[in-house]
Amino acid sequence: MTGHASAPLARLGAHLRDLTTFYLELHRDPELSGAERRTADRFAGRLESAGYATTRGIGGHGVAGVLSNGDGPTVLLRAELDALPVRETSGLPYAADGEAAHACGHDLHLAAAAGAAALLAGSPQSWRGTLVVAGQPAEETLEGARAMLADGLYRRCGRPDDVLAQHAAPLPSGMVAHGYGPMTAGSVTFRVVVHGRGGHAGAPHLAVDPVVAAAHVVTRLQTVVAREAAPAEQVAVTVGSFRAGDRANVIPERAELALTVRAVGEASLARAAAAVERIVRAECAAAACPREPEIVRLSASPVTHPDPALTAAVREAHAAEFGSERVAMWPPSLATEDFALFGDAGLDVHGERGIRLGYWMLGTAGPAAWSRAPGTTAAEKLAALPANHAPDFAPDVRTALPAGVRALTRAALARLGSP
Repeated sequence: MTGHASAPLARLGAHLRDLTTFYLELHRDPELSGAERRTADRFAGRLESAGYATTRGIGGHGVAGVLSNGDGPTVLLRAELDALPVRETSGLPYAADGEAAHACGHDLHLAAAAGAAALLAGSPQSWRGTLVVAGQPAEETLEGARAMLADGLYRRCGRPDDVLAQHAAPLPSGMVAHGYGPMTAGSVTFRVVVHGRGGHAGAPHLAVDPVVAAAHVVTRLQTVVAREAAPAEQVAVTVGSFRAGDRANVIPERAELALTVRAVGEASLARAAAAVERIVRAECAAAACPREPEIVRLSASPVTHPDPALTAAVREAHAAEFGSERVAMWPPSLATEDFALFGDAGLDVHGERGIRLGYWMLGTAGPAAWSRAPGTTAAEKLAALPANHAPDFAPDVRTALPAGVRALTRAALARLGSP
C-alpha cells in the first residue's frame, strides 16, 4: 500500500468502536423511504463533527457534506438513508422492533461512509481535491436520487468528476466484487386498475368481472419473458400485488395490480414495459370492460452501468487493499437502483455530462455464517444465505463494517489527487 493511501486507514482501529455504536443506532431505529428524519440528522451530525460543510434537507431528507482540500478532482461518496417495510427476524440483540428494518444494508453503507469521511478528513496530507459525502433518501422507492439532483445537489455541492458507492451483498466479509457490464437492472413499476361492472355472484352474465380479466392479465404477462424476450436477455416481470373485492358473493367493480418490469438492457426494458401496457389494454378489451384500464408508471430506474476505466482503477485499489483473491467479479443482477441517475442517466435532471460512476458489492457474511451455510461451492452458499430484503438479512458488523470503511476510503483515495 502506498504511503498516502495507508495514512488514513492506519487510524481505522481508533474509530471502530465509535462507528460500531453508530451502526447499532441506525440498525435499531430504521426509518422508511421519505421519513428518514432521525437517520439524516445522525448522519449530518457525523459529517459536521468531522469538519464538513453540511447541507440538510436536499430533495427531502437528503444530506451532503463538502470538504475542500486544495486543487484536485471532486469525488462524491453516496450512501442511502432509508429502510424497508419488513419486520426483522434476525434474532440479534440489537434487532429493530417494529414494521421497518434495514434489510438491505443501508445502515452498513451509512456507517462505512461516515467512517471514510472521518478518516479522510483526519488525513488531509494524504489527498487533494474536494470530497462530497451524501446521504440519499428514498432509494428503496427509486425517488431519492432524482429528488436530490432536482433540488440542486450538484449546484450546491459542486459537479463531481466521480461518484462512488458500494452495496451490501451476502458474499464473505472482506470481499468486494466489481462488474464490467451492467451491475443492476433498470426497472419500471406499474399500478394497473381493471374496471368491471359489479354484480351478484349468482348472475355473472349481468356483470363484467374484473377479477377474471385481471387474472388473464397476470397469466398473459408471463409470456413477455417467455415469448417476447430473447433467451439471452435478462428480463423479469413480476406481479407483486393483486387486490379485488372483499366478499365471496359479490362481483367487484375493479381489480388492482402492482407489478414491476426489470431488465439489464435499456432496449429490453422498453420493449417489456410496452408489452405490459399492450397486454393490459388487450385483455380488458377482450373482457368487454366498460372503461379503459388505468395504467400508471409509478417509478422507473435506469440500468446501473459503471464506467469501465473507473471500475478498473477502483478494482486495482481494492486488490492492493484486500488482496486480489478477495476481489471478485459480479454478474449483472436484476436488483434495481437509482444510483445511475448521478451519472449520464440523470442528464435530464442535473444537466451535467461525463460524470463517471463507480459501484461495487461489499461482502457481509461473517466467517461462522459462511461456514455454516449448506453447500460446497460459493454459488450454493450464496443461495442459502439470507439475501437482501429478507427479514433475517443482517451483516456481520464486526467484519463487514471495517471492510466497508476500507473499501470506500481506498476507492476515494484512488480518485482524489495525490499530495
